[in-house]
Amino acid sequence: MKKLTAENLREMYLKFFESKGHKIIESASIIPENDPTVLFTTAGMHPLVPYLLGTNHPSGKRLTDVQKCIRTSDIDEVGDASHLTFFEMLGNWSLGDYFKEDAIKFSFEFLTSEDYLGIPKDKLYFSVFGGDDDAPRDNESYNIWKSLGVEESHLFFLPKENNFWILGSGIGPCGPDTEMFYDTGKPACGPDCSPACDCGKYLEIWNDVFMEYYKSEDGNLTKLKQQNVDTGMGLERTITVLNNLESVYDSDIFKRIKEKLEELSGLKYEDNKKSFRIIMDHVRTSTFILGDDHGITPSNIGAGYVLRRLLRRAIRHLRKLNINENVLKELANLYIEDYQEIYSELTRNKEAIFRELDKEYDKFSKTIKDGERLFYKTIKHLEGDTLKGEDAFKLFDTFGFPIEMTEELAAENNLKVDIEGFKKCFKEHQDKSRTIDAGSFKGGLADTSEESTKYHTLAHLLLATLQEIYGKDVIQKGCNITSERIRFDFNCDHKLTDEEKARIENRVNEMIKTNTPVTWKEMSYEDAKKEGAHGTFENKYGSLVKVYTIGNLSKEICGGPHVENTGVLGHFRITKEESSSAGVRRIKGVLED
Repeated sequence: MKKLTAENLREMYLKFFESKGHKIIESASIIPENDPTVLFTTAGMHPLVPYLLGTNHPSGKRLTDVQKCIRTSDIDEVGDASHLTFFEMLGNWSLGDYFKEDAIKFSFEFLTSEDYLGIPKDKLYFSVFGGDDDAPRDNESYNIWKSLGVEESHLFFLPKENNFWILGSGIGPCGPDTEMFYDTGKPACGPDCSPACDCGKYLEIWNDVFMEYYKSEDGNLTKLKQQNVDTGMGLERTITVLNNLESVYDSDIFKRIKEKLEELSGLKYEDNKKSFRIIMDHVRTSTFILGDDHGITPSNIGAGYVLRRLLRRAIRHLRKLNINENVLKELANLYIEDYQEIYSELTRNKEAIFRELDKEYDKFSKTIKDGERLFYKTIKHLEGDTLKGEDAFKLFDTFGFPIEMTEELAAENNLKVDIEGFKKCFKEHQDKSRTIDAGSFKGGLADTSEESTKYHTLAHLLLATLQEIYGKDVIQKGCNITSERIRFDFNCDHKLTDEEKARIENRVNEMIKTNTPVTWKEMSYEDAKKEGAHGTFENKYGSLVKVYTIGNLSKEICGGPHVENTGVLGHFRITKEESSSAGVRRIKGVLED
C-alpha cells in the first residue's frame, strides 16, 4: 500500500482516469450556482446536475475532477478524528456512456493495482443496494465484484439509507450505489457487524453512484433518459488510510498549521487535540469561503452566517490555547501557500481574505468578553438546567454570539439551550431572513422547468444591464433561481435609488423586447476569453466551455439551460433591492406576463 501526499493522490487519480478517456475539468465554486436548496457545494455531483439530466457537457461524456466541498451538518463533531467541514472530493463521471461494469472495474483497479494505491484486497469490503419497493436489488453490481475475485464474505447488501444516493434536498437525479470500505483492523462489534455499523471497523473511502432515476417532489422515481455514473473518493480520508494515520488531521495537509499553532501557543497538539483540530479545520474552510470569487463575507444570514460561526469558533479555541492576538492571517496564509498551485483564486483574492479576517477578528474581540460575562451572569440566576431562548437570542443579537457558541458554553457548564425559543425570537426579529434552515427554499439546479429556464436567461440580461450602467467591473456574486423569481447578487458600493432601479428595469425590458435569438456554441476557454465572453472562474485545464450569446447584448460562459428568444420572457419587475454583504447588493425580481 503506497504512502502518498495529498498532492500525489490528486495527480495520480486525475492521470489514471485521463488514461481511461476522461477529460479533466476544474473544480466548480463552493457556492452553488442557481441552487437555493443549499448554501454550499456539498458533493462532486452538485455542479454537474444539468449534465446528469441530459444537457451535453462541453468536455464530453467522461469527466474527472477534484471538487471543493463544504458540509456543515456535522460541524459540532469537528474536533474528533475524522470530521471536516471543508474537503476535496475526487470524482469520475460517465454521462450516458459506461455504467456499472466499467465504473466498478476502474475503482477496483485504482484501489488494488500496484501501479496505483496498491491496497491489499483482503483489506477491502464492499456494499451494494439491497433493494426495496421503489427500486430492485442491485445483483448486477454484486456479481461484478465477485467476478473481480471479491469473496462473498467481503460483500454486503444494505438498505436505501446506506446505499442509495440523492442530493440533500431529496429531489433530483439519484440511484443505487456501491461503496468501498477499508478494514481498519478494529474488532467486529458483533456477529452482525457490517459497513453499516458505526463501530469504526469499516472506513468508507469510495462511492460509485449509478444514477438511473429522477426523484420528484412527490417522491416518485422515474427513469432518467440516460444512465450516469457519479463517483466520490474523499481525498483527506484516503490519505489517512494510505498512511495508516490516527486521524485526518495527521496528514501532510495540516502539518504546517499544526506546527505553527504549537509554536504560537507553546502547547503540544497531542495534549490539546480538540482545539487544534477545530482551529485547523475552521481556518481552512473560512479561507476557502473568503477566497471564492463569489465574495462571501461574514454576516448574520446564509453562507455569511456559517462563515462567521466558523471564524468565531476558531477564535474562541485560539483563546483556549492562550493565543490572544490576531493570528488568523498568519494561519490562513499557510493554506494559501499550500493550495495556490491548485486553487488560484486563493492567491487572486488574498488581500480580500486578509481584510475580512481582520475585520471579523476585531468585531468579535470587542464583544466576546462582554458576551461571556453576560452568559455567566445569566446562568448564575438560572432555575433548572436550560437557558431560555430569549436569553440565547440576546447573546446573538447584542454580542454577535452564534447560537452554537452559546450551546458550547452551556454544554461546558452541563446546561442545555431552548433552541426552539431562540428560533422563535430570531424569526420575530429578522423576518427578512429565511436561511436559518438551509432547506427552506424549494427548487434548485434540478429544476429545468420552462419558468426556471426563463430566469436563467434573464440573469444574462440583468448582468449585461448592470455592466452597461455601472461598468465592466460589475460581476455576478451569486444567483439564486426558482420557477417563481430570481435573486441576483453583484458588487456595488451603495444602495440603489428608485431612479437606478427604474433604469435597470427599463433597460432589461428593452432587451427583452428586441426578440433576440439566444444561441450557443462550444469552444476552448481561451477562445471564449478572446471573444469577450464573461465568466467568473479561471479554467486551468483548457477544457471546452459553452458560450451563450444574445445578439450584441450578452456573451457568457454558462452551462444553460436558456430560452430560444428573449421575447418569450415577458416583463421584468424588481420586487426588492437590499444589501447581501459588505460591498454586495442583491436584486430580487420576477417575470410577469
